[in-house]
Amino acid sequence: MAMSGGKDDGKPMMEMNTTPLIDVLLVLLIMFIITIPVQTHAVKLDLPVDSPDQPPPDIDPVKNRLGITPTNQILWNDTPVSLTQVETYLAQTKSMVPEPELQFQPDAVSAYLTVDRVLAKIKDSGVSKFGFVGNEQYSSFNKASRLPN
Repeated sequence: MAMSGGKDDGKPMMEMNTTPLIDVLLVLLIMFIITIPVQTHAVKLDLPVDSPDQPPPDIDPVKNRLGITPTNQILWNDTPVSLTQVETYLAQTKSMVPEPELQFQPDAVSAYLTVDRVLAKIKDSGVSKFGFVGNEQYSSFNKASRLPN
């Protein structure tokens, strides 16, 4: 039982059989793909290498964190600094365009005098983008837990 796409009336078939043509074209395509040479063109770039001993920049152009530890040590972006260095950094941030944000975070047990001196330097510098960070530590005072037994 043979299957035929045309009529069985004894006349020659007028359609061309395209299956062998497609097979030959696929074989030629595979041959061309195999014979194409591998592209070896490359662009050489000298990328910067990250050095672990390189200190981070003193002033971040986006935001800087100024903190005071429980031992009254002043930190600028987690680096210990003096009050005169803070004044220098604030003057540099004031001259940057756009001015970076200054985030101030004193510890809850740091001395009021140290916090006051740092806030005075911030006010004298004229920094306009300023905010307090970590105020949630002051949400409950826990006065009962601080009382001596």
